[in-house]
Amino acid sequence: MDSLTQFTLGAAVSALCLGKKLGPRKSALLGGILGTVPDLDVFLPFDNPVDAFVLHRGWTHSFFIHALATPVVGEILVRSIGALRESRARVWLTVFLCFTTHAIIDAMTVYGTRIFWPFDPDPVGVGSIFIIDPLYTVPLLIVVIWAFFSANWTSRFQSWLVAALIFSTSYMGLSIALQAHVENRAETIFADAGIDARNVFAIAGPFNTIVWKVIGQEDDRYHNLYISLFDEDDEQARVYTHPTRSDLTACLEGNDAFEKLRWFSRGYFGTALQGGKVVISDLRMGLTPSYVFRFAVAEYAAGNVRSIPPQAIEGQLTSLSDDLNWLADRFVGQPSVRAAEASGGEPYGTTETASCVERQTSG
Repeated sequence: MDSLTQFTLGAAVSALCLGKKLGPRKSALLGGILGTVPDLDVFLPFDNPVDAFVLHRGWTHSFFIHALATPVVGEILVRSIGALRESRARVWLTVFLCFTTHAIIDAMTVYGTRIFWPFDPDPVGVGSIFIIDPLYTVPLLIVVIWAFFSANWTSRFQSWLVAALIFSTSYMGLSIALQAHVENRAETIFADAGIDARNVFAIAGPFNTIVWKVIGQEDDRYHNLYISLFDEDDEQARVYTHPTRSDLTACLEGNDAFEKLRWFSRGYFGTALQGGKVVISDLRMGLTPSYVFRFAVAEYAAGNVRSIPPQAIEGQLTSLSDDLNWLADRFVGQPSVRAAEASGGEPYGTTETASCVERQTSG
């Protein structure tokens, strides 16, 4: 999740564990720092933008690495902070919790987090909560701000701290139940529309768990569906359909960047032509055609495809006001057509059929 959320969660956890020893202010500051440590992997060098994308939230987010790092970091704290010298077990537990809770809430987003690396290299990405969700973060932020203005531990502060952690954790758990509910509704909507969708995946909408984006896949196309918890019924649900461009993906077998993107996205990727390039988009992050992570992995010319070193491509701009109005309507359960997807077909670029002259070079 976002850095503010990671800081506040670590601060709240540390304040609960060490607040009586260090005081609310010092314990919250210490936990906030520990809670951001796993994201230091953003400073690691990567060979290309695809590696930077798929390898983020890697080994620094692994429970196994956290377990190895905890005694080292914990012992440094015990020996350098006098008030903690008689609380080694509690300090080690605090360090481990600050590290692992960071990874856990990251795994609840759709991006994916390798919490079981190296035993399982695949990222866990539940997708039941958006990377920024005020309803999760604000209760924690309130008690952390309170902690920074409190020199002494009080039972009143402790009660509010526990309540904030319980509320945020319960909300996170509720999001999983809401996701399952939305996926069940989506399967019914797809079936009623005569769509034999597989791999139906509901993803929390921006900043909320009221509006959900659902992806359903078929062999030659994928479908986007937007469901609000406040919809009165699903009869007016609008399904937006786009081609998968299998003619393009067939030319990319053996392309290293494409294989990594296909693996990391768990198959939820889109392929299109833009500016003479074959562009791969992670369908889980962003709205068609404004996907957050898009990469050119091949060149296209005269019906032929050649692999190239991967390049990051900016998402196609859509009307912000149109999308905001559409999202506001869907938030309250009002039927609304998303103009950027209403035409269907290829989201961007040409629809000319491609053929392969080279299946893989660099990239």
